[in-house]
Amino acid sequence: MRISYSLGSLLTVEQVLECSKRLPDSTDTVWIPETWGMENFAMLAAVSRESTKPRIGSSIINIYSRSPATIAMGAATIDTLSGGRLVLGLGTSSPPIVESFHGSKFQRPLRRMREYVEIVRLALSGNKVDYSGEIFHLRDFALLVRPKRQVPIYLAAVNPAMIDLAWELGDGAIFYLRPLDEMKKTIQKMHSKKRIDVSCQIITSVADDSQKAMTRAKKTLAFYVSVGRIYREFLAANGFERETASILEEYKKSGIRSCHEMVPDSMVRSLCIAGTPDECKMQLGRFAEARVDLPILQFNPVGDVSDSFGLFIKTFDPQRGQSKQ
Repeated sequence: MRISYSLGSLLTVEQVLECSKRLPDSTDTVWIPETWGMENFAMLAAVSRESTKPRIGSSIINIYSRSPATIAMGAATIDTLSGGRLVLGLGTSSPPIVESFHGSKFQRPLRRMREYVEIVRLALSGNKVDYSGEIFHLRDFALLVRPKRQVPIYLAAVNPAMIDLAWELGDGAIFYLRPLDEMKKTIQKMHSKKRIDVSCQIITSVADDSQKAMTRAKKTLAFYVSVGRIYREFLAANGFERETASILEEYKKSGIRSCHEMVPDSMVRSLCIAGTPDECKMQLGRFAEARVDLPILQFNPVGDVSDSFGLFIKTFDPQRGQSKQ
């Protein structure tokens, strides 16, 4: 099974770079997120120097905080610096981030994504871009830095319309917080139309104490349910209505400190990987059974970050992970 890792939101810049050095040689892709902390292109450039073999992925760059031309320039630069290893992950993000943090209007996400992908692909082809869309109009734009290949583009997707667009335009799809049964059905349905690379970012927490790992996973899951309306509504519509309501109610009452206590173990088992090393290896197999081509294991440290990461990579690649500690 191909394995990739996501490093970022719970780590400092220095910790991301140190963990990047220790990734197993068998790692398919190292993914770097972007929320409201580390800027993605800068981190991708730095990580590409520390981790020289895996592909380097953005998971995800949102399509409201940069113009399509800026994303194309960033992609061309990173692909050049990394020796042709970039995977460009794009997503719409969410209204609170787009509107409150970036001052843009969260409008027409499907049309915007379509035009972004079309413009970025045209620009990365090395040709001059003359583009007239419903949202964007570009004239005489051409990159001075030209990749030697067509950079793969993966689209983050939650709802059916964006999933359809990912299968139509993307080289791959990025899922997150999807119940295993629902995800398996969705992938089977979409693969009947066309095969693309399906990745799923999975909240992953490994510890010798299973309960500590579960608690760490619950905290991350509760955070996304509490502040992420799109994920909360999707999960509520797919088997977790009572659970998401309880988490949100506790969040409104006491904040992020205790809302994870409302997350049942069953919810973690359906959405995450958490437990002892042996338990986590068994849980990973369920995502393969759901027809996920590329699991993205999101590192959620338990205790000391360095020690936790050593156990993390040893769990999923024992021989190589141990040799790099």
